[in-house]
Amino acid sequence: MKDFWNQRYAADEYAYGTAPNAFFKAVLDPLPPGRILLPAEGEGRNAVYAAKLGWEVVAFDQSEGGQKKAMKLAHEANVTITYYVVDALEYKSEPFFDLIFYGFFHVPPIVLQPIYDHLNTFLKPGGTLLLEGFSKNNLSKGSGGPQSVAMLFSAESILDLLDDCSKLEVWEEETILNEGPYHQGSAYVIRAQGVK
Repeated sequence: MKDFWNQRYAADEYAYGTAPNAFFKAVLDPLPPGRILLPAEGEGRNAVYAAKLGWEVVAFDQSEGGQKKAMKLAHEANVTITYYVVDALEYKSEPFFDLIFYGFFHVPPIVLQPIYDHLNTFLKPGGTLLLEGFSKNNLSKGSGGPQSVAMLFSAESILDLLDDCSKLEVWEEETILNEGPYHQGSAYVIRAQGVK
């Protein structure tokens, strides 16, 4: 997968654009800034947006290409982000994040639960957990995303995945994506917002 993402991020153009994810932006805008973790952050669009709002941003991805473009985007925006190149299960931290956002973080089923269990430990009690990913319905009806149903989400699978949240809302909706060349048009997504 690392080679796949390095290849995707090799072009000068940003694969998913430079604007933040719309769901992420809508939730983040009214919140007081704190410390945020962005796993599988790719080219940095959400990290840079959060930093502009005053958040202390920590991001990671397995792709050196993603990190390079994220740091370029941060430099152009005159903000500071911390960005590691590391596999999700090898990421280490203290449990002191106010918010974690999983943005289209799709992985093979065998490592899905271990990755989310591991990363959720870094969220403070009372912290906010956000997720947006492609629904299983997107495979036949929508654009973008993994082309394997096993790597797509359902509302039920997210309820199981994030069962350490004390308050959790999970829903599916159809949306129009306008996020660079790879996220364009109608898509079916699962969204979740919870509190640890």
